[in-house]
Amino acid sequence: MSKSIAIFASGTGSNFQALVNAFAGRTDIVIRALVCDHADAPVVAKATRAQIPVIVVDYRTAGSKTTAERRILAQLPPIDLIVLAGYMRILGPTLLNAYPQRIINLHPALLPSFPGRTGIEDAWHYGVKVTGVTVHYVDAGVDSGQIIAQVPVPITTGMSLEDLTAQIHRVEHQLLPATVRQLVQGGTI
Repeated sequence: MSKSIAIFASGTGSNFQALVNAFAGRTDIVIRALVCDHADAPVVAKATRAQIPVIVVDYRTAGSKTTAERRILAQLPPIDLIVLAGYMRILGPTLLNAYPQRIINLHPALLPSFPGRTGIEDAWHYGVKVTGVTVHYVDAGVDSGQIIAQVPVPITTGMSLEDLTAQIHRVEHQLLPATVRQLVQGGTI
């Protein structure tokens, strides 16, 4: 049975592209939409090239998070899973209640350590020897939902912050599609 997903992203879309590449030509997992909060974000062009419908909702002009999320819900096609892939917004109850335990997020650190927007930099500056990537369910907190999958990334001698960031992204591009496949094939979604 085919499962439909929507990807939410705010920026360049490297994880969006990793998902598109992973699921191209598949019939069991179909990307139905990209939701973005910035009309000029590079991820929008990637979705257009991949012929994936784009839903842009500007939170600033919506007036409130609730209104913005209602606009998103009104435009979303029927989906089984929402995948946050660099979506730089904290979801509110409108979306969380519409998709309970069916929203996952990718985070560039080993949660519960280093939650928030700057997970890579926070781990680097703290001086940990191992950081990593986490995929977790989204709840009302900031990166506080149940962990689904994690992959450690060692910080080696001589590694720069840029090197670490590149390695984190390489792991993200593998872990996120693998986790979505696992959730679908395992019957969780």
